[in-house]
This record gives sequence, structure tokens and C-alpha cells, in this order.
Amino acid sequence: MTEQKAPTEDSSSRRRPPTLREVAQAAQVDISTVSRALRPETRRRVKPETAARVLATAESMGYRANPFARGLKDQRSMTIGMLVPDLGNPLFPPIARGLEDGLREHGYATILGSTDQDLDREAHLLEVFRERRVDGLVLATALREYPLLDRLLESEVPVVLVNRTVDDRRLAMVSGDDQHGVGLAVRHLVDLGHRRIAFVGAALSASTGFNRYQYFLAWMQSLGIEVDEDLIVFAPWFNKDDGAVAAEELIARGKDFTAVVAAGDMIALGCYRALRAHGRSVPGDVSVVAYNGSRW
Repeated sequence: MTEQKAPTEDSSSRRRPPTLREVAQAAQVDISTVSRALRPETRRRVKPETAARVLATAESMGYRANPFARGLKDQRSMTIGMLVPDLGNPLFPPIARGLEDGLREHGYATILGSTDQDLDREAHLLEVFRERRVDGLVLATALREYPLLDRLLESEVPVVLVNRTVDDRRLAMVSGDDQHGVGLAVRHLVDLGHRRIAFVGAALSASTGFNRYQYFLAWMQSLGIEVDEDLIVFAPWFNKDDGAVAAEELIARGKDFTAVVAAGDMIALGCYRALRAHGRSVPGDVSVVAYNGSRW
């Protein structure tokens, strides 16, 4: 008895995806109209009823746009490079997800890199992005003094900073309102009756670290609360371990404090660790307010 193989489907008999021309024929419009209707950035140039007909026709036929073919035609890669300093910080994944969701609506994909605050690694990743001909860059890594700035500007690739600013204001940026945010934290603690308020900051080389420190001082002064320099410490970066070391230094100074403003959520976690190690409960003995509002 011999084994019989099941007949294989001939590749020519498989249903191929419809072409743009076939969608145009089915919708009874020109190819150019279909192209404009299928692209969110050009859809407004098509009459709403025509665009709706084209979209419905494309959906019923199972048409899927080929972003790579479109990119070749427009001399674009349809990709955006994003750099973050630390993917372990829960601040950045939601930002990256929001960017990805927004870009996807326009046919773009995102390439994500994490630098671990290493400028050499960052320079390497930027070069990789350049070689892959990304159409733009979103950077959450820039420091106030950013040695890679001139190279980026010379490349003529659009760049947007997120959660960062640079002292040289030639780059566009999107960020939260640090002044208002720190004010909310300080005013909340003052309203609770705290007067001995410590500040555990981080990374004055980054705009987020520098600005939050400056705004802490300004808000304390504006509310008539004395600032004790011994109650101000800085961690090298926005992570839990550095926050714990900074909080240990604060406790070791032996000055009384009843509340802490932490420059970031991960810094606050380090503060919790150090305070509890010294027998102080949060918030029973010490109130801790952190900046960022991570989901947890």
C-alpha cells in the first residue's frame, strides 16, 4: 500500500490581493482618487461621500495598502525612530505606545531603542536609524547640553523631543508642565500642614531634573515655606536604586522632615525603600509625593 499525498494548491489558483486599479474600477473612480481616499493625510481632498465609497469598496474586497511600495514612490521609509533612556522606567512605555498608535493611523511604523543613558550607545543607535533612512526621530534622551544636537540638525531629519528640552531651543518638543506639576505637589503637602519638606531630585543634566528642582524652590518660596538646603539631595538618575541612595543620604544628615517631593516615580520607590529600612512608615511618618503619575 503506498501513501498518497494530498493534492497541493497551485499558487496560481490562490486568490491574490486586489490591486489599487481593481479597487478604483469597483468604486468607479480614478486610481488617484482611491490613493488619496485611502491615505488619512490626503483624505480631506476627496469628497466625503466618495471617500466613504472607496473605503467601503476596499474593505469589501480585502484591499490592504502596501506602505513599503508607497514609501518607495514617495522616497520615504514610513518609519520613525524613537530613543528612550530607560525602558525599565514605567514612564516611557505609554509614551512609546501613544506614539505608535498615532503614527499607525498615517501608515508609519516605529523603531524603538533604549540607550541606558549612554551617549556612545545613543550615537550608535542614531546612526543605525540614519542608515535605515527613518523619516523622523522622537527623542526622550536629550540632555540640556546635547552634544549630538548639531549632527541631528545637519542631517535634516525632522526631530521632536518628548519629556525633554535642550538649552539650545532649535528642536521642537512635547512635554508636561513641570511648573504646574511641582506646584500641585508642594501645595498639596503644605495644605496637609507640612513645613519641613525635603526634595529628592535627579539628574540636573536633564531638563526634567533641572526644571523640577528650580520649580520646587520657587513654589516653596512663593508659599512662604523655608527651604533647608540640608533637605535637598540628588540622585544620578531617575531609577529606584539611585533614589534609595539619595534618600539614605538625606536621612543620614539627621535633619527632621515630615514630607518628601520626589522628582520622579522611580525615585519615590527608592525613598520608600530607604525610609522603611529606617523604621519610618509611608505615609504614617513621612508623606511622599512623586512626579509623573505612573499607573501603579
